[in-house]
Amino acid sequence: MKKAIICELLEIKYPIIQGGMLWLATAELAAAVSNAGALGVISPLSGMEMEGDPSKSLADQLAKIKHLTDKPYGVNIPLYLEYAGTLIDILLKSEVKIVITAAGNPANFTEVLRKKGIKVIHVVSSVKQAKKAESCAVDGVIAVGIEAAAHHGRDELPLFSLLPQVADAVSIPVIAAGGISDARGVAAAFALGAEGVQLGTRFVAVEENIAHPNYKQAIIDAGDADTVITCRKIVPARSLKTQFTNRLSKLEDSGASAQDLMDFIGYRRNRISQIQGHLDKGEAYCGASAGLIKAVLTVQEVVDCLVKGYEKIVKQLPQSLK
Repeated sequence: MKKAIICELLEIKYPIIQGGMLWLATAELAAAVSNAGALGVISPLSGMEMEGDPSKSLADQLAKIKHLTDKPYGVNIPLYLEYAGTLIDILLKSEVKIVITAAGNPANFTEVLRKKGIKVIHVVSSVKQAKKAESCAVDGVIAVGIEAAAHHGRDELPLFSLLPQVADAVSIPVIAAGGISDARGVAAAFALGAEGVQLGTRFVAVEENIAHPNYKQAIIDAGDADTVITCRKIVPARSLKTQFTNRLSKLEDSGASAQDLMDFIGYRRNRISQIQGHLDKGEAYCGASAGLIKAVLTVQEVVDCLVKGYEKIVKQLPQSLK
């Protein structure tokens, strides 16, 4: 596979990053991804009980991963969380070398993290955001298209339009995310200027993910038109089409306010769907690439398929395009 700048920056074998899925990115999943040569990512809330303590949860995950891998791994911190600063304080006292920040101002914590020698990658959904992140001295950006699962930018830009524009606009490495689940997506992302790729949904449907079997099976059963974007009055989010999202969409269409929508969605309801398997009671986040995912694999199998598939694609290209 392409030896991208991101491999040197993050000290990983392959330019592949696992998405920092809020409830699902456990130490066990992250370690499996890192051990396969990619970059595993921990979420502070992964595996946590509904009313759990995020700080304790993060500390527990960091303690676990020390015994599971000696490879680099990262931690995802959504900056909109009211306790994001507390989580950053924990990371500053830890051995973590890579932090992925999202959904907030990169100026808030980048400087203090980098002073501790921590690499900072920030998630963006527009050229403006990418330039802002670069001005804050982040080490790289993840450009997320509208095809991605969960929350993304209000401009709803498709990855293949967004990615080359971001790559042209900044001088730091750009990682592509949104709708990538196989080697064809990886090759296309590299062709459009990416130095790496991030996959979320593909790493839900793996054996090492704690996601409920109902959730994994729903991803496997999904076709090309089986995801939907909701919550545009709050923050747009892509999920599987379910009874829950059908009701949510009807509520939005009726002219419900943002507060009405938040009241319907409830507190941490997506955990009920993703961890407990009650897909009719919360959002089951899923990318538009679900129709390409046909089986629950191991993490190693996913990474091997991406790497070998990419190499096969490159070999098949006309010599003039290599």
